Parts: sequence; C-alpha cells; structure tokens
Amino acid sequence: MTGIMATVSVFALAQGLTYPLLSFILERQGTTSSLIGLSAAMTPLGFIVSAPLIPALALRVGAARLAMLCSTLAAATLVTIALMQDAWGWMPLRFLLGFFANPLYVISETWLISITPARRRGRIMGLYSSVVSGGFAIGPLSLGLFGAQGWPPFMIGIAAFLLCGLVVLAVASRLPDMPHEGQAISVGGFFSLAPLLLLAVFTAAAFEQTLLSLFAVYGAALGSVEGRIAALITCFVAGNATLQIVLGRMAEQFGSTQAMVFCVLSSLAGCLLLPLAFNAWLIWPLVFVWGGVSFGIYTISLIQLGERFGGQALIAGNAAFALAWGIGGIVGSPATGLAMQLIGHHGLPLSLGLLCCVLAVLLMARKRRG
Repeated sequence: MTGIMATVSVFALAQGLTYPLLSFILERQGTTSSLIGLSAAMTPLGFIVSAPLIPALALRVGAARLAMLCSTLAAATLVTIALMQDAWGWMPLRFLLGFFANPLYVISETWLISITPARRRGRIMGLYSSVVSGGFAIGPLSLGLFGAQGWPPFMIGIAAFLLCGLVVLAVASRLPDMPHEGQAISVGGFFSLAPLLLLAVFTAAAFEQTLLSLFAVYGAALGSVEGRIAALITCFVAGNATLQIVLGRMAEQFGSTQAMVFCVLSSLAGCLLLPLAFNAWLIWPLVFVWGGVSFGIYTISLIQLGERFGGQALIAGNAAFALAWGIGGIVGSPATGLAMQLIGHHGLPLSLGLLCCVLAVLLMARKRRG
C-alpha cells in the first residue's frame, strides 16, 4: 500500500506542476483565455482516449509494466514540451501527457480498492486522495519557489515522472494482480450502471482542471501577481490534501451519500463567495476549504465505487472514472475559458457554480426516491 501511495504521489506532483506552468507561459505570450483552456483540455482528452484501453492492456501487459512504461513516456513527452514553446505545438503533446498519465491512476486506484477492507475504505481512500492532492500541491508550490521560466520547473516534472517508474519497479513484486473474477464489463457499459456517480466524477474534474488551468487568468484579471496566484493554487490543492481523510471518516460515520451532498453544497458556496473574498484575507481559508470539498466529491465517489462494485466491474469502473474525469476536464476548461472571454473573469465561479447546482439537484432527487 505504501508503494502504491508513493508512486501516485510523485506522478501527481509532476502533473500538478504542468498545468499552471504551461498556463503561466501562455499567459505571458498573450494567449487568449479560451485558447489557454483549449490547450489545457488536451490532457483530459488523452484521459478519454486511453480509458477504454486500460483494462485490457493491464491484464495483457501487466499492471506494473504498464505503469513503468507510461511513466517513462510521460517524462519524454514533457521534455519535448519544454523544447517546443508554441501553443499549437503543445496541443498533441499535452494530449500524449494525459494518455500516458491515465493508466497509472486507474491501476493504482484498482489496486487500493481491491486490498482495502470495507470497514476502513473511507479512511484509506481519503488517505489516497490526500496523498495525490499533496503531490499536486507541491507542483504549484515549486513554481513559487523556482519560478515559471526556463528549464528548472520542467526538470522537476521530468525527474518526478522518472522517479515514479523507479518506485513501481522497486515494489512490483509485492503489488496485487488486477481482478479477474465476475462478468467482464466495458467502460461504456459502466455508464449505464452508475450515471450519477460518473457525473460526480465529471464535476470534480471540471473543478480541478479549470482551477489549475484558468485561475492564473482569473487572478491576473483582478490584479494579482504570479507569485500570489501560484500560492493560492497551492492553498487550494493543500485543502485537497488535508481534508480528504476527514471527509473519508465522515463517509464512514454518516454514510457516503450524506458526505457527497455536503461536498457538493460546500463547493457551491465556495463559488458564490470567491468574488467577494478574493482581495481579502478570507480568500486563504476559503480557497483551502473549497479545494478540500471540491476534490472530496471524487474521494466519496471512489468510496461508493468500492461499496457497489468488485471484480472486473471494479477495473471497468475505475477506467470509466478516468473517462468521466477526462470529459470533465476537456469540457470544463474550454467552456469556462469561453465564458470568461464573453462575460469577464466572473465566468469562472459562475460556470463551476452552475455545475454544482445541477449535481446537487440530482443528488437530492435520488435521495428522496431513496
């Protein structure tokens, strides 16, 4: 379990650095917010395309071998991105980055859910989400420490990708096999089994991808410097990392449905309060809690996945989660970027708030039918 946590945390560090780093570079080049959002959407597009392939590849190639291969290819892709300072040239490269990153998340989550006892699932999945979020938090923080120009930030990401493969190699002999029992279910078929669960994943993805890719544009419109924006992004992701275990315990104590409703309504409140608090000291605790509850939607979704599915349905579900995450990212970032271009910087909290409203209404309706 420790090896799985270490592997995905290092990989998350590299990804957490990449989103704001490339957004800062594009912003300095005078790129429009809609094009920055479109560029950021290429990574989740890679998630979407790779997701249906992962269950078969993991069973055929071996999960550990696939994770090591993807780590190496992701590092090579980031090297190419660093060498090519061009917005349109980055499009296919960011797609490949998502394509190679996705299998690691699907595999690691399947490993963890398979070996976690039901009575401890909330805490373990909360810890997993905290570890992933901690890796994401260190990524933007490194930009505040080393800057967003030149090779240094790229070298941090490249080294993290390579280290991920080395960690998998070190613990490969102790990792569990992918589940084989039960009827095989396609990734597409899983959508009919748990549509609301996948909508929750979509929402969590839209939050994270949009904030990481467009918060720099939002902050710049309000007069913030790059260092403060990077620190706020780090605070947002630090909330992810700190609060997931608490939310996991909440799911164990009050039930995963109650915990999900709490996270969605709290995320909506954050959207409403963001414009009011941005230039006040309250922005720091607000962004911290907002980050925790918005990513908590994904944590609770993982808990519900483990409660409801097992065997081959579990790996299909994890791959479907990756697909829904990719769709959330590819729709969320460009749609929010377009909204910001049409109505100004307030398009960011308004877009995310509308998404939260839709999910909250559907959750309440299901709860009443209960």
